[in-house]
Amino acid sequence: MDESDSAEQPSVPLRVLLADPGLGLTQVAGSAAGDRPVSTVGTTEIEDPTPYLVGGELLLTAGVRLPDDADGVDTYVRRVVAAGVAALGFGVAPVHPEVPPELVRACDRHGLPLLRLPPATPFVAVGQATYAAIAETRNRELREISRAQSALASAAARPDALRAVLGQLAAHTGAWSVLYDAQGTELFSAGPRPASPHARRLLRDLTVRTLLRGARPTAAAAHHPAGARPDQGSDPGHDLHLTVHTLPGADGATIALALGQAATTAPAVVHRQVTGTATVLLALLTSPRHALSADTDSVGALVRLMLGATPTEVAPALVPAGGARGRHWTVVHGRHLPSRSAPAPRTGGDPAQLAALGTLLGTPYVHMDGPHLKALVPSAPDARPSVPAQAADLGWVLGFSAPAATPDLPHADTQAERALERAIAAEAPAVVHMPEALTVHALVSPADAREHARTRFAPLDRAGTPGAPVLLDTLRTWLTLHGSWDRTAATLQVHRNTVRHRLARVADFLDVDLQDPGVRMELWFALQWLPGEPADAGRMRS
Repeated sequence: MDESDSAEQPSVPLRVLLADPGLGLTQVAGSAAGDRPVSTVGTTEIEDPTPYLVGGELLLTAGVRLPDDADGVDTYVRRVVAAGVAALGFGVAPVHPEVPPELVRACDRHGLPLLRLPPATPFVAVGQATYAAIAETRNRELREISRAQSALASAAARPDALRAVLGQLAAHTGAWSVLYDAQGTELFSAGPRPASPHARRLLRDLTVRTLLRGARPTAAAAHHPAGARPDQGSDPGHDLHLTVHTLPGADGATIALALGQAATTAPAVVHRQVTGTATVLLALLTSPRHALSADTDSVGALVRLMLGATPTEVAPALVPAGGARGRHWTVVHGRHLPSRSAPAPRTGGDPAQLAALGTLLGTPYVHMDGPHLKALVPSAPDARPSVPAQAADLGWVLGFSAPAATPDLPHADTQAERALERAIAAEAPAVVHMPEALTVHALVSPADAREHARTRFAPLDRAGTPGAPVLLDTLRTWLTLHGSWDRTAATLQVHRNTVRHRLARVADFLDVDLQDPGVRMELWFALQWLPGEPADAGRMRS
């Protein structure tokens, strides 16, 4: 059983570039290139570019350093093929009047698609066309995912929700989708059923094996691409691709159900995203306590939220019986630090960690994504958040917001994020946001402070890549950590030289000396009043 694949690198089939009349590319050697995915475009004029390749490139060269002999050319092609290059593009005219025949023969020998770039086609034009096509493909995928998720959410609100969700899943993935119980009994199914009994038996057997191996419920897929051939009569021209997702039992500790899929094509990134949404909805519909407590109103609230309702509209249904009458919330941000003795949580959330943290925080509304955690805790308006000491034993550092009404959750989210930053910087197990009654911010009107902040940082809008938001976030983090380059780099997960380079650009565009304590104080004040920051952010971060 393999964990589900990570998100695919955005790419475009090579045939799209070959069909672009503005590029004038022609394939002159190598295997059929139409469906080969190209994820990036690189240019090289060195004898061995393989140390700088990651795979999936359309590698462009004018042959400046191409070996003169056939053996050297063959070695060059063999190396780039081993590095995973999708295709090789050769620009004629600058160095070679035509594609060298030794290169044509080597690409034919190793099956590497070789494209001829006419003299009028700049290398940069190929890159621009590739990235534009990738962006369009990604936008098309996102639109398809959005439509499918909306259809699934609508299906989940129907009286026959299980059948409806499976039907929409099959319609948007083209796969036969089956809901099995723990014994491998088919409960509901939808989509094109394989004609071969053997094919259906393969999926059932894989499901039973997956359920037996799973010690705990998991949302990861057991994926077996091209696992077997269907019998005759079930489309013998294609491989059979099987996928199994386990669903948690009603008690949250056992595996009770599984979603199986059978398709004649490998699942694309869109299909995996849609299947992930369907798996979550099926888990909610078959075991409400898995994510949102035993209250079916919470399941309905999630469906309404996916269908366009606002957080304010659905929040009353999320507050559990006996919860806060004022319907206020404390937002919690958490980070799992790898230096601690507790094992790192799995990507997507470990059920045991989720259950433990939900119990400690006193809320079922916990989302874990690898080492990152977010939670909503029902709270009274004036209550001080309760910090669970046991969270540190599990390896978590936490930041708590002040209690906030539902419309103010974005501000509370910022408070929790900044409190977490302070906790990490101070090496404390948790920090609770505590607004102060009087600060220097109270001496300046909010309108004047906001205008000052906009004017002060306006020059950064001309900074270009990586952009003003990244530069401001680096400056904010650096000031938070008292000018420590190493701790800033660790917090932002970048190299310390990157931090120095960014701050040098900030100092240059703002025309300031960042080593001057007065300048630091003035910039820190202005940062708190940038548009989009809560009015009390300065007090929270002081």
